Amino acid sequence: MTDLARYQDPLTIQRVLHTAKTIAIVGLSKNELRASNFVGYYLQRHGYRVIPVNPRETEILGETSYPSLLEVPEPVDVVNVFRAPDALPGIAREAVRIGARALWGQFGVVNEEAARIAEEGGVTVIMDRCIKVEHARYVGRMHWLGFNTQRITSVRGGLQ
Repeated sequence: MTDLARYQDPLTIQRVLHTAKTIAIVGLSKNELRASNFVGYYLQRHGYRVIPVNPRETEILGETSYPSLLEVPEPVDVVNVFRAPDALPGIAREAVRIGARALWGQFGVVNEEAARIAEEGGVTVIMDRCIKVEHARYVGRMHWLGFNTQRITSVRGGLQ
């Protein structure tokens, strides 16, 4: 059983979010109804450079999509993963090879072997947390749609 608390430290999460500029999203979908697409869109709206990693697509969210992390032609701060947990060890190896600073597994993306690979390669590990939710919690202001409306109200029912 994985001790998830060690991969969900609030100070580590905040440090990663505050220092990252470029986030590669492995498993980013072109489908606007998929969580990965919404997360990528949200991160772009909040100033991050989002790099899609999806071998089935050539472009997602207006950015070139790459078949693997090894083919991304620029430095990556965070590797955010929307894939099955058994894919995580291979992704962790690639994250170490490209010199990423953090490996971030979304909700349910937990793999102890991957965590060990990443940590031994000097990569910070966060697992079973949504990068969008954590950003809204620590950096932005959370709104039910996930966007900062720039409106402060005490009216029950929110926006009119």
